[in-house]
Amino acid sequence: MQLPECVRNAVDERAAAVGFPQLRRAAQAMSTAYRQDHAAPTAGLLPAERVAAYLATRMPATYAAAHAVLRELEDCSITSLLDVGAGAGAASLAAQSWFPMLEAITLIERDSELAGVARDLLPKAQIRVENFLRLAQFPPHDLVIAAYSLGESRAPALVERLWRSAGVALVIIEPGTPRGFALVREARDSLLAAGAYMLAPCPAATPCPLDDPDWCHFAARVERTSLHRRLKGGELSYEDEKFSYIAVGRQPRHLALSRIIRRPRHQPGLITLEACTPRGIESLRVSKRDRERFRAARRAAWGDAFPPL
Repeated sequence: MQLPECVRNAVDERAAAVGFPQLRRAAQAMSTAYRQDHAAPTAGLLPAERVAAYLATRMPATYAAAHAVLRELEDCSITSLLDVGAGAGAASLAAQSWFPMLEAITLIERDSELAGVARDLLPKAQIRVENFLRLAQFPPHDLVIAAYSLGESRAPALVERLWRSAGVALVIIEPGTPRGFALVREARDSLLAAGAYMLAPCPAATPCPLDDPDWCHFAARVERTSLHRRLKGGELSYEDEKFSYIAVGRQPRHLALSRIIRRPRHQPGLITLEACTPRGIESLRVSKRDRERFRAARRAAWGDAFPPL
C-alpha cells in the first residue's frame, strides 16, 4: 500500500521544515504512546513537530487500514462521507479510492493543525474544527467512519450517535490490540442490538466466538519510505499495521461463509486456514485434491473472505 502522491509530498515538505532530529524525537514519543494505547502526547512537542511526526508515521498506517476495510464496502452506493476524528484526512482519502460517486465529504477534527493539513489534501471537503465528543448529533451522510477515534471517548452513547447519522453504513476502526478489539466488540454488540446489519468482517451476527485473551485483528502492509525507515530504525521496506474493525449497514447483504483471522499456513499439498465461521472458529484444511478450492486458498490472505465473495 502506497500513499497518494499529494500525501507523500506533504510529508516530505513538513519533515524538511522540522529537521530530522526533532522529527525523530516526536515520532518516537508518538509511537510509544500508540503502542501503549494512549493518545499521542503533545507536551514538549511543537505543533510543527507533532504534525510532521503524525504524517510520517501514523498517517500511512491509518490510510492503509482504512483502504483495506473500505474495500469490503465497494459495492455500496456511497455519495457522502462523514469522517469523525478525521486527523489529517487519511480515511477520507482512502474512501475516494473505492467510491467513485463520492461527492460530499465532511471531516470533524478538533486539532486545528491536523485539520489544516486535511484542508490542503481535501480542498473540496467541508472541514469542521471541533471536538466531536461534545456534539449531541452528527450530520447525516451515507457512510460514517470513525478511524482510531473511539479510544478518545468513554461515552457509550457515541456509537449510538454515529449510527443515527449513517444512512448506508458505519465503519469503526481501532488498533489491533486487545483494548482496540474490546472497543470494537463493544460497539458491535450495541450496533447489532440497535438493528444494524453485519457487513464485515464477521460471517454472522451471532455473538463473537473469541474469548479473552484472544482477539480479532487484521493487518495492512504499508510501504516504508526512506524517511520512514530512518525514523523507525528498520531495514524492511514495509511494515504491517494491525487493526480491528466493524462495518454495519442499514440493509442486509450476503455475508462471507468464513473470514480468515490468521495468516494461512502452507504445506506441500495442504493449506490450513484459521477462520471465523457462523459455527465458531474452525481450522479449514484445503487439500490440493480439491483443485478449485485449493487455488482459492493459495491466493487467500489474512483478513480475506473464504471462499471469495
